Amino acid sequence: MAIKTTTHLNFRGNARDALAFYQSVFGGELTAFTYAQAQAVTDPAEADQIIWGQVLAEDGFHVMAYDVPSAVSWDPGTIPVFVSVQGGDAEGISRCWKRLVEDGTVVRPIGPSGFSPFYGMVRDRFGTTWVLAVEAARPAP
Repeated sequence: MAIKTTTHLNFRGNARDALAFYQSVFGGELTAFTYAQAQAVTDPAEADQIIWGQVLAEDGFHVMAYDVPSAVSWDPGTIPVFVSVQGGDAEGISRCWKRLVEDGTVVRPIGPSGFSPFYGMVRDRFGTTWVLAVEAARPAP
């Protein structure tokens, strides 16, 4: 059996904007279904919010998101999750970095690290913390 994991991000009313932003950074197809489309509206003010959404790119990038309804307690915490994006070259990672830092906060400037020739961390305008790195060869155990 093959297993694949996908990062699923939770938002409060701005999942559509976040998914559109991630599509602009990483490319791919954005799919979004609203609470109204799913016939799952509990608060009419939230009918157009996202109950299920994703960005899926041919290169393997995949992220999902939804809007947590106001009736559900939700606290995103300080750093509940990092989304790690690894690629084979600094140019590609650099392109993504430049877009993610727009209106974001650099947590660790991008550059060489002990475990990657090109590594950085940024909290984007939606509060999601991204770790971007060029994959490095690992020594055999």
